[in-house]
Amino acid sequence: MSKIVRSARAALFLVLSFAMISSLVVPVNAQGRIPIVRDAEIEGLLLDYARPIFKVAGLNRKGIQIILVNNPSFNAFVDGRRIFINTGALASAATPNEIIGVIAHESGHIAGNHQQRLREQIARSRALAVVGALAGIGAATAGGLAGVDGAGAVGGGLAQAAPSVAQRALLSYRRSEEITADRAAVKYLNATGQSAKGMLTTFQRFSQRNALAGVRANPYEQSHPLPRDRIALLEELARKSKHYNKKDPASLQRRHDMIRGKIAAYAGGAPAVGRVFRNDPNNVGARYGKAISSFLRGDTRRALSEIDKLIAADKNNAYLHEMKGEIYLKARQPGKAASSLARAVKLDRYNSGILRGRLGFAYLSTGDASQMKKAIRELRAAITSDPYNFNAYSSLSRAYAAAGDVGNAELTQAEGYFRAGNVREAKRFAARAAQKMPKGTPGWQRANDIVKYKTK
Repeated sequence: MSKIVRSARAALFLVLSFAMISSLVVPVNAQGRIPIVRDAEIEGLLLDYARPIFKVAGLNRKGIQIILVNNPSFNAFVDGRRIFINTGALASAATPNEIIGVIAHESGHIAGNHQQRLREQIARSRALAVVGALAGIGAATAGGLAGVDGAGAVGGGLAQAAPSVAQRALLSYRRSEEITADRAAVKYLNATGQSAKGMLTTFQRFSQRNALAGVRANPYEQSHPLPRDRIALLEELARKSKHYNKKDPASLQRRHDMIRGKIAAYAGGAPAVGRVFRNDPNNVGARYGKAISSFLRGDTRRALSEIDKLIAADKNNAYLHEMKGEIYLKARQPGKAASSLARAVKLDRYNSGILRGRLGFAYLSTGDASQMKKAIRELRAAITSDPYNFNAYSSLSRAYAAAGDVGNAELTQAEGYFRAGNVREAKRFAARAAQKMPKGTPGWQRANDIVKYKTK
């Protein structure tokens, strides 16, 4: 391989490496690399935050998903039609408006087709780096042949500078995208009658953290505009809105406080809940978080007492009944758990596959053969409404096995593995299922489809 080709490839590799780090693109199998959290209550609330934004952004019919990431940092990003939001963002945000602002910003990226444009910009940057590297190598070679002193050094400088020029061009493009998304977010918030103050609070928080950490960043090396620049722009745009001082509805704030209490409890128990609500220890979110903390440390008696008090004040809250069901499951009282979870499913406005799956699991946990039909019904409904509810596949397989239907038990395992991307295990279970089913039946056909599937 010639020196010119090797050097050009090295230059291209630098740009490719940078592009992979700085772009918003996440691998297609991101769920295998990112710790995803599934929670019916949080997903329902985020859906309510997002629906009005998606509608005015023209995204309401494009199948946008919001996915929760188990990460304590305040962050959110997009990948295709998916918006990922960290649990840390929800725990840190004191008001719904802060998270709604984040969703509006990420919706601006999706509506502006920024990812596709970013890919095109990356392609242009690659070309710039390669052309620059080849030009530098050409100068060095020509100088060496002509015997010109210092020409090799000049050529090397050109080659080394090419990736840097490409990188800065790409960063500049990213910064302009972020500003465009900010403007779009304010537009969406105004159109839905909501304040942009939450977005402003978020960037002020970032700015404070950077100042306290002694961070002095070079604005030319940032993929996002520096916080102070974005704060100035957002403040100007936000204060122009007649909705600037509008507060979130009390009912929405209550739900937001409850999920903050839940996240804090799962992240750090009662001490974490106390830190989140140190200025308002009687907040419903604090009480909810303490009930969950008692449940997590195995004190089911106290957890039931605390959750019952919350239910007395909010009888139609599906998620309080869900939590009561989970407490009963931990206390090894699956019959009572099934009653509470059935109530949760009845009250649920979102037809959550997670709740249906937990109800099915409660029926399964009774060990009562007469309950297996109910378990299978609920677990199949869970998978139908939420095909990526992987726990439901496992429970459904066990329910089929308990009912004596080994063929469907193995087929369900195969379908669960297939959805999870483990094609090898999926084929193994599908082959076993096909042997136990009459040829030509729908179940046999589904098993055969998996067996014959060819990985692309």
